[in-house]
Amino acid sequence: METKSTTINTPSNFIKNIVNEDLKSGKVSQVITRFPPEPNGYLHIGHAKSICLNFELADEFKGLTNLRFDDTNPVKEDTEYVESIKADVAWLGFQWDGLFFASDYFEEMYNRALVLIRKGLAYVDNQTADEIRETRGTLTQPGTNSPYRERSIEENLDLFERMRAGEFKDGERVLRAKIDMSSPNINLRDPIIYRVVHAHHHNTGDAWCIYPMYAFAHPLEDAIEGVTHSICTLEFEDQRPFYDWVVRECEMPNVPRQYEFARLNLTNTVMSKRKLKQLVDEKAVDGWDDPRMPTISGLRRRGFTAEAIRNFAREIGVARSYSVVDAKMLDHFIREDLKLKALRTMGVLNPLKVVITNYPEDQVEMLDMENNAENPEMGNRQIPFSREIYIEQDDFMENPPNKYFRLFPGNEVRLKNAYFIKCNDFIKDENGKVVELHCTYDVETKSGSGFTGRKVKGTIHWVDAKSAVPAEFRLYEPLILDNQEDEDASFLENLNPNSLQIIQGFVEDNMKQAQPHDKFQFFRHGYFNVDPKHTTSDKLVFNLIVSLKSSFEI
Repeated sequence: METKSTTINTPSNFIKNIVNEDLKSGKVSQVITRFPPEPNGYLHIGHAKSICLNFELADEFKGLTNLRFDDTNPVKEDTEYVESIKADVAWLGFQWDGLFFASDYFEEMYNRALVLIRKGLAYVDNQTADEIRETRGTLTQPGTNSPYRERSIEENLDLFERMRAGEFKDGERVLRAKIDMSSPNINLRDPIIYRVVHAHHHNTGDAWCIYPMYAFAHPLEDAIEGVTHSICTLEFEDQRPFYDWVVRECEMPNVPRQYEFARLNLTNTVMSKRKLKQLVDEKAVDGWDDPRMPTISGLRRRGFTAEAIRNFAREIGVARSYSVVDAKMLDHFIREDLKLKALRTMGVLNPLKVVITNYPEDQVEMLDMENNAENPEMGNRQIPFSREIYIEQDDFMENPPNKYFRLFPGNEVRLKNAYFIKCNDFIKDENGKVVELHCTYDVETKSGSGFTGRKVKGTIHWVDAKSAVPAEFRLYEPLILDNQEDEDASFLENLNPNSLQIIQGFVEDNMKQAQPHDKFQFFRHGYFNVDPKHTTSDKLVFNLIVSLKSSFEI
């Protein structure tokens, strides 16, 4: 696990102001926050915003942050998700002070439910899920009381104990809070707080066959852990009255307070774990860590850095109003993070062979090239140059338009950090495609020699054909053509068919030792990451992280 992040001063926001006032007034003596994911999927970029907010807020005020898994639904949860979440939080650079599970508190939650029953504030209902739904009412009409609402305390205690003992089938009995079926807040209309689920739990095995509902368990978890500021997204705002009711009526000694902020919404991205799981299950992507996915593991595999994601989360800020952030903003931060770190090298993605006819056939010379022109401290390297090289196919045109300054018959360009070459002839295949150029070079024009005899308007990149390393390049576009967060929308119909393009090319000889997650800037193409999933000792695979330029302005 990485060490805990260095204390930083986070941008001001309404939650930070609340924390400041709570500390000044003595309302709290130590800030305790938590990041409480449900282990039913992999974390995505929206979770990263919440992780940064909770951990950095507590860190700034010398408080504590717990990582707690809200594992109250054994049907959808798995240890795979638990381990992936722990790995993602650690990779982002945060270290939790306590690692907890809702299931650690199942006995305590059961006892608190007994408190409610004994107070006449909870009852066992025999109605089916459909019947309960039909009697719940609407936003404008009150609900109808259950025929089992006035059961005696003794009967409810007996039935609840029998629920725990496994006497009833799934859905045959539920425990409901007894609040107000005519409340304008539908969340207070006798919500279900326990249900029967005969399923193996990843943490408690088969010890339980009844499980608390998330809305009941969550406030109890916060109270048990002494959380002072329970920070969640705005869709839980209507749940806050029930959150407070549970803490109060269950007679919890610690009283947490819930605060809501606007969730992160990104263009051309879905932020629903259900939809992301659907993409994985229907094999529309290459797993949860597919580089096109907005998951933290997907972003990591694509090549995004933890620093870029943290800086992005800080910049977008914390607010209560709904908004959609341009995904290009995230791209901006990875460019800023890599521009002084990444080795700048040459890769040819769509190779076209060039034979320099007047260059000695057996000669190989080493040319000097800077590793990063913006960061001289990265030094220089030597690259081989010989009679045959590869250039990009689109760096040659047989019949070019005006102001095309790259290679065409009779034109001269500079090979980056090498020589001027002039195109004299070309060869086509049986389909009329140009497959080879014949050029001549001017030995006096060697880069760095001080040659000023004439100028050329075009400079192109290249790799030496004799020593070039074959490589696969995976180019990405947004996975979603349009935002489809409407629950009724068939978002799979809006997948971008061009979201992944796989092509074969070459990279410099110095790439032979490249390791998974090494990052490079290929001239004119963008920043790339060595793919950790498909790269082998015999095959280099590069993921496009981001193009070199964007129209986005921070």
